[in-house]
This record gives sequence, C-alpha cells and structure tokens, in this order.
Amino acid sequence: MDRAIWASGTAPADLQDWTYRAAQAVAEDNLRLGRDVIGDCVNDWTVARDGWQQAGRRAGAEVFWVEIVCVDPVEHRRRVETRVSDIPGHILPGWDEVTARTYHGWDRDHLTIDTSARSVTDCVELLLTALQTR
Repeated sequence: MDRAIWASGTAPADLQDWTYRAAQAVAEDNLRLGRDVIGDCVNDWTVARDGWQQAGRRAGAEVFWVEIVCVDPVEHRRRVETRVSDIPGHILPGWDEVTARTYHGWDRDHLTIDTSARSVTDCVELLLTALQTR
C-alpha cells in the first residue's frame, strides 16, 4: 500500500499512519460485506491496533488478535538480513532499523505465536485451533 500511495506523486516520504488508515478503511468495507479480513501488518503501536479495533467495531465484526514473534534473536536477525523484497522498489528495513523501532506492549487479549522453532504449517495449525475453540 505504501508503494501505491507514493505513486500518486503527492504523498510525503514519511506516510505516518496513512497506510494503516487506508488498509483499515478497505478492511471495514469488506467486513461490512460479510467477508473475513486478515490485517497482516506490524501493528507495533497501540494506536495502530486501536484503528483496526474501531474498524471492526464499526462493521459489527469480531476482532481476533494474533501476534507473530520470533523470540530467538539470532534466528530473527538471520530472517531480517536474508529476506528479499517481492515488491519492485521496496526497500526492506535492516536489523538496526528493526531493533530501533518503538514497540508498545499489548493491552488486549491476543494469541502469541512464536515462529522461531516452528514451521509455517505448525503456526497455521496453532492459529486454526485457536480460532476453532473460540
């Protein structure tokens, strides 16, 4: 979404919360149509999480929070330093940028899945089990 917003030629380099607001509006529209929505984003600030919560509430939808973490710092760093962008022109943050980000702790119920020693399949199974038991 950042790339699409910047393509307008009028957006500033620092989009602040523009992308979150745009994504939340699209999500809310889809929720109102009765569709399920997965908002896959960093959400490291409470205000970002609040925006998703409000969009869900306005649409009359249940919001189920999932925090994906990698608690092994060596593995986390390896993943950050070896990933490749699949979006033309998109520059991924480096390890120093990732670790310098301000992170707000969670203030609401959520499921945490540690991916450091699990396969993608195992993580998906944990998530689906949690959703089915709600």
